[in-house]
Amino acid sequence: MALALAELRRELGEDAVLLDTRSSRQGVEITAAIPPAEEEDEPWLLEPEAEAEPPAPDILLGPLPEDAALILVGTPGAGKTLTCVKLATRHVLAGRQPLVITTDGERAGAVEQLGACMRALGLGLAVAGSRAALAKALAKATPGQPVLVDTAGCNPFDDARARALLGLVHGLGHAVLVQPGGLCPEEAGEEARAFAAMGVRHLLPTRMDVARRGGSVLAAARAGLTLTEAGIGPDPASDLVRVTPEWVAARLQGRMA
Repeated sequence: MALALAELRRELGEDAVLLDTRSSRQGVEITAAIPPAEEEDEPWLLEPEAEAEPPAPDILLGPLPEDAALILVGTPGAGKTLTCVKLATRHVLAGRQPLVITTDGERAGAVEQLGACMRALGLGLAVAGSRAALAKALAKATPGQPVLVDTAGCNPFDDARARALLGLVHGLGHAVLVQPGGLCPEEAGEEARAFAAMGVRHLLPTRMDVARRGGSVLAAARAGLTLTEAGIGPDPASDLVRVTPEWVAARLQGRMA
C-alpha cells in the first residue's frame, strides 16, 4: 500500500485524492482523482439588476380651481382657517360675495373665530357638521358664486379620521391641502401622499414667511399635488400669493419672494 500511494503521488501529484483501494493477485489496485484547479479569482455572482428608481414627477403649478367649492383640508394648526379668511377677503375686495362654510365644530372657538372674521367682511358663515348638512349648504350657492369650506384638522395617518374626512367631503368640491412650510421633506411628502390617497389634488403651503427652506414644499408637490398659492404672512388682504416658477426659484436660492 505504501508503494502504491507513493506511485499515486508521483503520477498525479500531491493533491491527488484516494477514492478506493482493492487487493488483487497482482498487488493493490487504487482509484484516485485530481481535484479541479481552483480559479484565481473568487467565484462571481450575478447580482440582480437594481430596479431603476422612477423619475421624480414634474412639479405642477396652477391656479386654484374656480369651477367648484374649495375645501381646505390639512393637519391641525396648518393654517386652514387663516387661508379661508384670506381667500374670502380677496373675493370681497374684488366685488364678489363668497359663500363660506365651516365643518370645524371640534376645535374650541373655531366657529366664533371664523364667524367674527366673516362679519368684518360683511359675510355670513354656514356651519355644517355632517355630509348631509354640507351638501345642503353647498346647494344654496348661486351660479358662479365662489364657495370656501374650512374643515377640522385631520391626522391622515389615523384611519378613522381619514375615513371621516373622506366621507364628509368626497365629491363635493376641490380638496386643497393646506400644509405649513418648513417641515422636513420626508414628513411633508408622506403627509401629502396620505392626503392624495383621499383624492386631494392641490397644495397650498403656508407660513412661507418663516420657512427658511423650500424642500418640504417640493416634496409635497411631488406626491402629485399641484402647487397653487402660498401664504407668506398674516395679512388677510395681501399675504397670499400665486406660486410661479420665479417664486419657486427664489425660494430655492434662499431669497424671500
